[in-house]
Amino acid sequence: MRKGERRKRELLDIAYRMFISRGYENTSIDDIIDEAGIAKGTYYYYFESKEQTLEAVIEMMIENEIEAAISILDSNIPVLQKIVGITASIRPAPEELPIEGALMRPENIIMHQKIKQRLVEKAVPLLSKVVEEGIEQGVFSCDNIPERVRMMLILSNETFDEGSFTDRDVDVFIDITEKLLGAQKHSMDFIRHLIVAPVPSGIENTEIDIEIGG
Repeated sequence: MRKGERRKRELLDIAYRMFISRGYENTSIDDIIDEAGIAKGTYYYYFESKEQTLEAVIEMMIENEIEAAISILDSNIPVLQKIVGITASIRPAPEELPIEGALMRPENIIMHQKIKQRLVEKAVPLLSKVVEEGIEQGVFSCDNIPERVRMMLILSNETFDEGSFTDRDVDVFIDITEKLLGAQKHSMDFIRHLIVAPVPSGIENTEIDIEIGG
């Protein structure tokens, strides 16, 4: 990693820690500069504003989430566990919720939409491979796989992104997802637990009692 890239990553790491510990609103550019021990001009060489820093921090989070998702994709676990693991890995960790919350502010709504779209575009190829694997195993039966996966992710984001949803919303989402992927009814009921409570880290080592065709 080049010196300039290393310096930018250091600033992102500092901003990430401060956004989590203090909150985005309570962290100023001067706070980041003081912690990094650099001149203000150095900071503005890499970032035009605190909002641009937030966007870069989120991008860093997305890259980390996608790396985790790829490791789950490549693991030797059942298809439905891969769906759970990948979906869980692209959600913010509990300690990252202050950063996610900053995106809900009205002034960051455009950034929020851009980031959601970026995450969907990165997640679609990974989940599509899992669906293809599920089709080979008889778990799923569908065509136009990337389009179906994209629709599932967009529906999930719009329904559950802000945390205001009902049990019926969850029921309908599960039903739609099963139909989108051609899965047997109730085979994806595990999604309810994923939505209601975060899946713990290490999902690839977690036994999930899913009975296909039960």
